[in-house]
Amino acid sequence: MKKRKTMWMALLAIAGSVAAQGPWKMCLNCEAEKITLEMDLYEESITVPRMEMFGPMNGYLGGNIYGVWSITSFDIKSDRQATLRVSNDLGSETQRITLTQQSDSTWLLRFEGRNVVKRSDGKKLVKIPSELLMKKDPEKVGSVGEK
Repeated sequence: MKKRKTMWMALLAIAGSVAAQGPWKMCLNCEAEKITLEMDLYEESITVPRMEMFGPMNGYLGGNIYGVWSITSFDIKSDRQATLRVSNDLGSETQRITLTQQSDSTWLLRFEGRNVVKRSDGKKLVKIPSELLMKKDPEKVGSVGEK
């Protein structure tokens, strides 16, 4: 009986470890637009740049966009699709994003509704495409949220 209990505890520990490295803990990059999405939807483990005072969060959207957009809520639909809600660093705007896996290393990021995420072009704010092809960053896979 004791061996059986020990075996179940070991299996549960392994399952927890696999979940923490599952499909929703990763860093994605869009080379064309120079935009990064770093996320861990299993736990709040990511320090968002310029928002360190709030402590670890589930992730952020940053790069060649105006401000930093932190993940404020999410809904994992399946292993291949999730919906994220991001808010800008001022908290004045929110954007709903659908993320769908296309292949092992490619994801489609779609801004739902009116796209309020913009980038700075000189003194103007300009729209970014409503769909971005994101590639998994092989250097950050498994190390997202770690220091």
